[in-house]
Amino acid sequence: MSTIHWTTGHTHQSARWHSENATPLPRRTIVADDRMKANDAYRQACEGTALLWQGDFHNARQLLKAMGRRIDRKTPRTSTSPTESFHLHRRSNSHRARVLGKLLVLLDDHILALRRAPDVRQACLEAYGPPKGPMVVSLRELLGVIGAHQWRLKGVDVPALGTRIHPHYGVFAPVRGEYVDLVAHTPLPPATLRNPDTSTAFDLGTGTGVLAAVLARRGINRVVATDISPRALACAKENAHQLALTDRIEVSSPGLFPEGRADLIVCNPPWLPAHPTSPIEQGVYDPDSTMLHSFLASLSTHLRPGGEGWLILSDLAEHLGLRTRQQLLDAIQAAHLRVVDKIDAKPRHPRSKDATDPLHAARSAETTSLWRLTA
Repeated sequence: MSTIHWTTGHTHQSARWHSENATPLPRRTIVADDRMKANDAYRQACEGTALLWQGDFHNARQLLKAMGRRIDRKTPRTSTSPTESFHLHRRSNSHRARVLGKLLVLLDDHILALRRAPDVRQACLEAYGPPKGPMVVSLRELLGVIGAHQWRLKGVDVPALGTRIHPHYGVFAPVRGEYVDLVAHTPLPPATLRNPDTSTAFDLGTGTGVLAAVLARRGINRVVATDISPRALACAKENAHQLALTDRIEVSSPGLFPEGRADLIVCNPPWLPAHPTSPIEQGVYDPDSTMLHSFLASLSTHLRPGGEGWLILSDLAEHLGLRTRQQLLDAIQAAHLRVVDKIDAKPRHPRSKDATDPLHAARSAETTSLWRLTA
């Protein structure tokens, strides 16, 4: 546990420092309020000085936006290749997070004591657990916590289920419906139909549990859902309970494969081989495609005779030059697996049509595929 220190008037104060992204403790922290100008705030943040806000909450949000606009003006817009565009985009996002993360707020038992501040106690309880006294976090992180609380209350509509899934903080929300629809509509392996009362499926990296719920609704008798994230496991359990599927869905301990074998093993690994910089990015970025290769390498030993493995994977990494199709095929062959079929879906999310997105060329060409694999 790190402790952050600052001075108000002539009084020295301190609190616990917390960062979900494991951002190091700021080297220097000063107090800021409504008199702070955006140019000064941006300069101080770029120099590494943190600003502990003690003014109006809405003014703090406006200051954060103003600092963001100054970052945007200095962000390079051109590149020579999709791969370079991706790395520039990642560096830009990293710089943005580093600078904007310098605007801090104090939570005292999850109470945000700023003028016109919302009640954030429930949102903080869901994200951080029970309060443990004064704690300083970045305003940007707190806004993410507030947003996650709203997502959790409202839920995400999943047409394949005819209802909503409620994501928790730090758990990737199923906002891209194409991968859910692929699992909902691909014909089930014959092995699951021959003995429906004993049919078993594994959902690896379950996240919110949405794919486990789809499989259970399709008639799989027992679905074992796994994930490496305790938050995801708690989220999947809650969603299974809300959908009245606890008799079919078993949420397993942290890990990739559970014990035993299954007729169907579904895996939707992170699609891009890069390092995540936050908990939520673990649903998007997988260093060296570790989860993908682990799934392929162990799939055959966990399949029942006649069973199938469903790999749901976007080819965005291929369009960005981060992985080739041949590398994927070689990994499948090296695992002694056979491709039975490949079912494709085009993305429907807004970013695929956003011409201002620095990765628009790759996103507009993207295809999400469900690879049917057998041993």
